This record gives sequence, structure tokens and C-alpha cells, in this order.
Amino acid sequence: MTTDAKYARVAIIGMGLIGSSIARGLREADAAEEIVAYDADAAHLDRAVELRIADRVEASIDAAVSGAHIAVVATPVGVAADHVVDAARRMSPDGLVIDVGSVKAAIVEAARGADAAAGCIVPCHPIAGTEQSGPDAGIAGLFRNRWCVVTPLERTDAAYLAAVERAKAFWRLLGSEVEVMDAAHHDLALAVTSHLPHLIAFTMMGAADDLETVTESEVVKYSAGGFRDFTRIAASNPVMWRDVFLNNREAVLEVLGRFTEELAVLQRAIRWGDAETLEKSFARGRALRRAIVEAGQETDAPNFGRDG
Repeated sequence: MTTDAKYARVAIIGMGLIGSSIARGLREADAAEEIVAYDADAAHLDRAVELRIADRVEASIDAAVSGAHIAVVATPVGVAADHVVDAARRMSPDGLVIDVGSVKAAIVEAARGADAAAGCIVPCHPIAGTEQSGPDAGIAGLFRNRWCVVTPLERTDAAYLAAVERAKAFWRLLGSEVEVMDAAHHDLALAVTSHLPHLIAFTMMGAADDLETVTESEVVKYSAGGFRDFTRIAASNPVMWRDVFLNNREAVLEVLGRFTEELAVLQRAIRWGDAETLEKSFARGRALRRAIVEAGQETDAPNFGRDG
């Protein structure tokens, strides 16, 4: 299966940003003898070959995972659960199937219903990415010094615990720090740190588009300030984010409710000239931002690290 942390064959299902970054990371680490790719978009497969990030491509998940010892499902959240189960049912008994989705409850639920195949499914979420998509967007070091959350099934058999350790070792090989937590807690945490910020960015873009007194040209022309930085993530794949919100609706709605309450407090403070409330809220936000930088999750370079 593997020798000295080198995988004989890795199947990657989905050649988008994350899938192609995994392929590049494996290439850079010389950690796979063969990388086999599958993607529903034939153009993505052609590009993976052109970029030499896949040794071979296949026209089906069945063919891609055949003979593989580890399969990585890097497809959108809306279809990932089905793909995880499909891959697991075609893996060898000592195979491993991991995914990369930012919503984990749906994967865990699907895995529980996969019968014997569930023994090789270890749900994962590497917390790394950009607003770009497609095979060309991949970055070999995307996962380096970033967290990957592993949300194992509630199993205690030795074979499954060994599979969890192998999943953790895979992400460490790509440079990630690894943390284990249950799926529900993960989904709530990501609703705060990722899903809601994207929702706000998309909403802000929609509000700007609807504001008749501000023309589209002005939005573009003056976006060199906070609007540009805040809404960068609105360039993300809309289909992917549609699926994220549909699959993590409960956690997102809970966090959105809390956000709405905070927004109402600031709205009142602005209306009534409550300087103290505004300053306290902004100071709390600034402190949290500094904590993120100190934790190594963002650069403290001026102008967000831009050269110009």
C-alpha cells in the first residue's frame, strides 16, 4: 500500500482548487507513485494531464478508485456524500476514503449508512483555499501550516482507528496541522469562520448592485478601499456555496441569528450616537483580528501583504 510514506496509487475525485492542490502537494513531496484523477468536467481532466498533476485520468469514479489505496473526494458538498460512499464500496478492505468538504454532518450521516464500506471513510476538512477554482488554481503549498479538521465516525474498532491515523498522516504529509472534533461542532465553527462571512460578502455585493443611486461603474471605480477587500470572497464558486448553505442550514441559521442581533445593536448605536458601544464593538473586533494574525493564520504585513 505505502512504503516510507509514499502512496502506491492515489485517486483524486474532483480536479478543482482543492483536488489539484492535493495533486500538486503530493508531486512536490514525491509522495505518490501514481495519481489518478476523475472529474465530471472532461476539460478539467484534460487540463490535469496538460499540467502533469495527474498520471492518468478516468471517465468514472469506479475506474479511478480501482486499485487505489487512498481516494480523496474533492467534489462540491452537494454531491460529495454520494461520491464518498461510491468510492468506499469499491476500495480494498485496507483502503482509505477521505473528503475535503466544509460541511461534515452530511458526510458522516452518509458514511453511517454505508455498511461495511464505512470502515474506510474518514471525513476531513482542510481549512485552506482561495476564491479561485479549477485545475489551474491549485497551489502545492496550499495546506502548509493550515489546519485540517478530521471528524471521524463514532467507531472504536482497531481497523477504523488505524484508518483515522492514516488520514491524519496524509494531511501532515501535505504540511497541515491536524485537529479532531465531532461533525456537529465542526459545522457550527465553520458557519462562524467561513460560511457566514461568505454569505455577508455575497449579500453586500447584491446590496451594492440594487442601490440605484450608486452606479455599477462607481462600485467598480471606488472598490480600492474596504469594499474590495471585504468582498474578495464573493468571487468564489456560486454552485459550491449554494450547496454549502443548503447542507449546513441549521448551523448557518443559528449563527446568522446571532449576527443579526449584533447588527441590531450597532444599528441602534449609530442611530442614537452611542459612541461607547461602537468603540467597544470595534475594539473587540480588532482584538480578534490580532489574535488571528498571532496564531499564524494571516499575515500582519501592511495592506494585507499586497505588493501594490
